Amino acid sequence: MSAQREMKEKNPWHMPVTIIITVIGVIAIVALVTVAVLQNRPLPQKYKYGIVLDAGSSHTALYIYEWPAEKDNNTGRVEQKNSCKVKGPGISSYASAPQKAAESLRVCMQEAEQWVPERRHHETPLYLGATAGMRLLNMENSSASDKVFRAVEGALQMSPFSFQGARILSGQEEGAFGWVTVNYLDDRLEQGLETTGALDLGGASTQISFVSDKYDGSESPSNSVNFRLYGNDYNLYTHSFLCYGKDQAIRLTLAHQTQSGPDAILDPCFNPGYNSTKNYSDLYNSPCVSDRKPQRPPQSFIQMGEGNFLKCQAVVKNIFNFTHCRYRQCSFNGVFQPLLQGPFGAFSAYYFVMNFLNLTDTSIPLDTVKEKITRYCATPWSQVIQQHPDVKVKYLAEYCFSGTYLLTLLTEGYNFTSQTYSDIKFIRKIKGSEAGWTLGYMLNLTNMIPAEAPDTPPLPHAGYVSIVTVMAILLFILFLISLRPLWPRCSKQPQII
Repeated sequence: MSAQREMKEKNPWHMPVTIIITVIGVIAIVALVTVAVLQNRPLPQKYKYGIVLDAGSSHTALYIYEWPAEKDNNTGRVEQKNSCKVKGPGISSYASAPQKAAESLRVCMQEAEQWVPERRHHETPLYLGATAGMRLLNMENSSASDKVFRAVEGALQMSPFSFQGARILSGQEEGAFGWVTVNYLDDRLEQGLETTGALDLGGASTQISFVSDKYDGSESPSNSVNFRLYGNDYNLYTHSFLCYGKDQAIRLTLAHQTQSGPDAILDPCFNPGYNSTKNYSDLYNSPCVSDRKPQRPPQSFIQMGEGNFLKCQAVVKNIFNFTHCRYRQCSFNGVFQPLLQGPFGAFSAYYFVMNFLNLTDTSIPLDTVKEKITRYCATPWSQVIQQHPDVKVKYLAEYCFSGTYLLTLLTEGYNFTSQTYSDIKFIRKIKGSEAGWTLGYMLNLTNMIPAEAPDTPPLPHAGYVSIVTVMAILLFILFLISLRPLWPRCSKQPQII
């Protein structure tokens, strides 16, 4: 028994101090692993917000965007969370009553206050961008344009958001930001993929923007925009045609048909049986057609529908000028355009018109598209009204013209062929966000797209935790090995008799 006591006294593992050290070491290692896991655990997501008002020619829309707060200037995905269409026409229509333009925004601004968390109101940037409608008003009456802007700015400055100003976008900016939006939402910029061209059709202007490998910007510098996004350089061709939006194009075709000041016209771009009285003063009160007004016309004329696609297309072609081009190739009106390249996204009025006509599927051959528009145009007006009782008459009456116009614009104006027409995709939203210039505009002003590819951690979260765990285990083993001199030596253990 005395030998056993002696052996225990010489065995360091039975000493209290050694036991305490060992326990402390184990606790330290467990703490190391726990801290590493907690430190790298995904945190509850916090968000920031941005608001953009799109003051178009026919209406104004408000868009609310959201993105992860901790990735403010990195790769956090910006998404549209809500949109609100302002009741009434665009702000350019309030030239004679500017304060009404400001009042029209009230309901959507109140809705924005509900959507954005109150604690984020003061830091949420608010922008208003006006497009072709205000461009035309500014051309026609700059004083009236300024008054509308002052009224709108006064109302927006009183909101709880961080108002960053209101201004008119140039046509080039509108086209370029639309291109950024489409490619950002489709993850083409961050991944360095082939980009998608952008086709935008509004009420007063239309834009085409795309990247061409054979275009360096030297032939027509005014149509060139350079971007450096996510470490990639993009030389973008973009052009905006003022007065060639859907609503102004109707004025152009009607102006062409009323040059002699007739009392009535038979319009091939409206369904047979359609009949409407139009005032000459209303038709010619736009800068797009004001210089074409006939001398001493009657007060009004009667517009009667004929519903003939081919005749309508002939009328539409008259508003384009294909006779001169001082470049290697042009679209129309002498504007340079490189050869089309890659897929295209067509949005805004492109989508709404083709969606109404059930022609958004571009796998349908171009000839079939023409046949379907031909049949729709030939449909009696009474039948059209009966088939679409929920559509406003103003919009319903224009679909024959609109379908013919946008198809002519794409094929005759932009030079899409039967083969390249299938490269177009008619889109309204991409991953829940509206296709248009507003998102690209906000991304640019808030520097949300880095010029260089953002840095990423060398290891993913799970990999980092695994390495820390392995290192902790290794540390524990080394700790045990360090105690080896204190281990009992079996060869020196006394024999028990």
